[in-house]
Amino acid sequence: MQAGYKNIAFGPTRTHKLVRENGIIHFRLEQDLAPTPEKLTQKLIEWAKKTPDKTFLARRDKTDEWQKLSYAETLSKVQSIAQYLLNLNFTSEETIVILSENSLEHALLALAAIHIGIPYSPISPPYSLISQDFGKLKHCLELMTPKVIFAQNGRQYQKALELAAGLFPNAEIITVNDGKGIDFAHLLATEPTQEVEEAFAKVSGDTVAKVLFTSGSTGLPKGVINTQQMWCTNLQQITQVFPFMSATPPVFIDWLPWNHTFGGNHNFGLALYNGGILYIDDGKPTPQGIETTIQNLREISPTAYFNVPKGFEMLIPYLEKEPDLRQNFFKNLNMLFYAGASLAQPVWNRLEELAVETIGEKIPIITGLGCTESGPSAMFANWGGAFSGLLGVPVAGMDVKIVPDGDKLEARYKAPNVMRGYWRNEEATLKAFDEEGYYKTGDAVKFLDENYPDKGLVFDGRIAEDFKLSTGTWVNVGVLKAKLISAGSPIMQDVVLAGLDKEYVSAILFLNAEACRKHADLSAEIHNRDVFQHEAISDYLNNVLNEFNQSATGSANRVEKIIIALDPPSIDLGEITDKGSLNQRIVLKHRAHLVEQLYQ
Repeated sequence: MQAGYKNIAFGPTRTHKLVRENGIIHFRLEQDLAPTPEKLTQKLIEWAKKTPDKTFLARRDKTDEWQKLSYAETLSKVQSIAQYLLNLNFTSEETIVILSENSLEHALLALAAIHIGIPYSPISPPYSLISQDFGKLKHCLELMTPKVIFAQNGRQYQKALELAAGLFPNAEIITVNDGKGIDFAHLLATEPTQEVEEAFAKVSGDTVAKVLFTSGSTGLPKGVINTQQMWCTNLQQITQVFPFMSATPPVFIDWLPWNHTFGGNHNFGLALYNGGILYIDDGKPTPQGIETTIQNLREISPTAYFNVPKGFEMLIPYLEKEPDLRQNFFKNLNMLFYAGASLAQPVWNRLEELAVETIGEKIPIITGLGCTESGPSAMFANWGGAFSGLLGVPVAGMDVKIVPDGDKLEARYKAPNVMRGYWRNEEATLKAFDEEGYYKTGDAVKFLDENYPDKGLVFDGRIAEDFKLSTGTWVNVGVLKAKLISAGSPIMQDVVLAGLDKEYVSAILFLNAEACRKHADLSAEIHNRDVFQHEAISDYLNNVLNEFNQSATGSANRVEKIIIALDPPSIDLGEITDKGSLNQRIVLKHRAHLVEQLYQ
């Protein structure tokens, strides 16, 4: 008898589909959106009263022990920091910028800013640590005009702080225990006054909570305005999709960065909104970082686990060889959740198999569709038995307008969780919305079953990425790319498709160096470029391509030629976003020599 899915209480999925005469479709969930708090730190106050001693945030310190903050401690420290900020007399033009990774201090400063209505922006750490020209960091700083600039480690962020200080010489530089600028302990030592309560009372749903920079498909990052209402609304919408979170406060162990909407709005926000606990994982899905993540998962049993597809892929070998880790991971788990890219079906299948081996039933694997501009969540496939590419149905209160665009259908959003615009960028804001005020996502979708809309929408690529071959045949880049990556996993890490006005589709491959080494049995000393060109890797890729093309039905879903990108994608050139996704257009522009070789 085949194992079933763990019995989890998910929200309703009954929908309403309205087709206009012009072919435009409106798609909504029938469930109403429940009342939401006006401002996020109302939840911090609520839990500090209801469960004052319960841990809210935890992170390992230098002694490898978990340093924990209860809800009451968090609120007390937030009020002290808020008073310190009020004493600086911010003008309406001034903000707070956070340069560094997730930390307890990062969380406290952010919550203090939110509490009293000072906009803050967490900037992607790679802009400070990986970039060679600091172009994106300079752009973000100039847009934000900060009065306070925070970095966890002043020495690590020294160059970035020097740039910031040069741009804003009157800004306060704050770090933690390293003698650079003002020590964070000084903020915590501030005695709060009635002024904090008065400032909190003035905060409304329209107050800007934070600005999240999104790489977008072109140009420099744009700052998405996240109001208090936008954030709170989306957290309520997500909680209605996953009601088990409000029934039993969640336990998360999470590495996803707070400068992204997935980690910062969705995961951090859900823990606070539902009175849960968030363990900050200092690991990440890299050969070095995965060991830290595994160490944490040996101790912490999450009730929901969030990751990007690469993270789940790297987790599997450890789950396979460590029964105790596997037991600890699955025993309290209600769902696995991925975002950021498609999860390869072999990875999906193996996760389900491991769950059945361990607890006798499958854990639902969940995803949906959203973006930074929707705070982030717009729809979910919140049921067991979904598959990679299934997006599901809208969240409560979300009107998805589905608009014909050539032979595609574009999803557009209107809801209280959708941004009102980009920070100090009126031109981009005007372009982002249609004449009826719907945000234009650029995501193509289609119904899994036209006659049964409750089965949800399926991802159909990015409209701007698709191209025509010289025969006039359209190539669905998103779908074809996802299938090719799935076929070549784990060797193929990412793919950029070429073929505009050409006779056939080709692909530039970005490979996983560690997976290549393992497959070819090569040592760590061998340079990546040599690893990628090894005969065993060439044979593997050729076999994958041959098998992949056997199921092709025409030129639009057949990949004729492949070439390996020997150099990693560049963040400075904009080839890769700080969340790790490739910008197809820019890769093709900067690697035109590879495209030329594919079509010689």
